[in-house]
Amino acid sequence: MRRCILFVEAHLLWWVIGATLLGLGLPATGQMMAPAIGPLLALLMLLISLTFDVHAIRRVLARPEKPLLAAVLVYVPMSLLGWLTGRAFFAGGALAAGQTLVGALPTDVSSPLLVLMARGNVAMAAVFNAFSTALSPLIVPFLFVWLTGIELASPLGAIVGQLVMIVLLPTLLGVTLRTGFGGFFARFDDLYAGLGSLVYLLILLAVVGPNAATILGYGAYALVIAAAALCLNLAGYAVGLVSRFVTRDRQEVIAFLFTTSKKEFSIAAAFVAASGLPAEVAIPAAFFAVIQMITSPLAARLLVRR
Repeated sequence: MRRCILFVEAHLLWWVIGATLLGLGLPATGQMMAPAIGPLLALLMLLISLTFDVHAIRRVLARPEKPLLAAVLVYVPMSLLGWLTGRAFFAGGALAAGQTLVGALPTDVSSPLLVLMARGNVAMAAVFNAFSTALSPLIVPFLFVWLTGIELASPLGAIVGQLVMIVLLPTLLGVTLRTGFGGFFARFDDLYAGLGSLVYLLILLAVVGPNAATILGYGAYALVIAAAALCLNLAGYAVGLVSRFVTRDRQEVIAFLFTTSKKEFSIAAAFVAASGLPAEVAIPAAFFAVIQMITSPLAARLLVRR
């Protein structure tokens, strides 16, 4: 079993491509998993949180300027880049607005997993994740109306619920267990990234399956939407490099890279539904979800090799 888990982690990129093709070719496989996205994300956060203790969290919080910088990078330049790529690829309309919304979203819940795989500062990534999610009900609607002129209602209940059930509680549980029983949980340190990778694949399948008909329904134009998502995703890595002005610690820079490049796509639909906007506004977030889940393992692998 250990060998299988390590094998999945070592070849995650190919497994991600396979899961994407499976979700597109047999959407029912992903549709069955869709109701479990929330619990899967919570399980992912629990696994990642078992890799660091409360002392690591305190070290991150001792430098509050770093979480603050991460939040600024996640929301300000990424929102502008979302607007720019939306205008460049779609000129205007629902897809352009949706691309802007993607840029304004908080950090993706899975970002600490990729930081772990890239040998970065996982505790820092977890703090960044929680901080940006907590700010999102206030910041996302403001940025969206500023950039598009469209009023965006904040699904406060959905976001707070996600923050508590998917981010805070699993993180607190994992950190508590690691702090109190560090010796025991340290025995499995080589497995957490692999176990997280398995959960990551299930989440990807649960995202692709329900959106397969929409993605394929765009035909060749789907490549344009995917290209816009890829441009924004890659730009996020460039934005993360700004962190090198405040830290030369490689592990911390890696935390910034995945914090800025990954976006929490799952709440895009909640924002759109709460605001009564056309469903097409949420389409760029679905494409971005697939793109970032393919590029992130590749980026983590390249960082480890380097």
